[in-house]
Amino acid sequence: MEQTKEHKERNKGGRPKKEATEKLKYRIAVKMTAADYFRLLTRSHEAGVSPSEYMRECFRNGHVKERLSEEHAGYIRQLCGMANNFNQLARKANAGGFHDERWDCKVAVARIHELITKIGI
Repeated sequence: MEQTKEHKERNKGGRPKKEATEKLKYRIAVKMTAADYFRLLTRSHEAGVSPSEYMRECFRNGHVKERLSEEHAGYIRQLCGMANNFNQLARKANAGGFHDERWDCKVAVARIHELITKIGI
């Protein structure tokens, strides 16, 4: 008897159940013109989300944020790599003197500035 009780309490694995506030259980039908429908499809495609998710975001926030493009994601990866290089330069400068690493730091700052302008921040 005790063995079956332990068996029932054991974790079965898998994804945890969603709470009632997280479940998408209500469905609403919306009628729209062909122009509105294709505008919805175009905008949701540009944002990189499904039309349903686009509508939910519009309802929640009044606008939809566009996902990062592959190009911008590449720029951000490059920035992360440059930040690592910049930390290494700072470590060298602290160990050996700031004058020796001045030129490398200027080059790194110029590259970071160039990437930030490409991203559009």
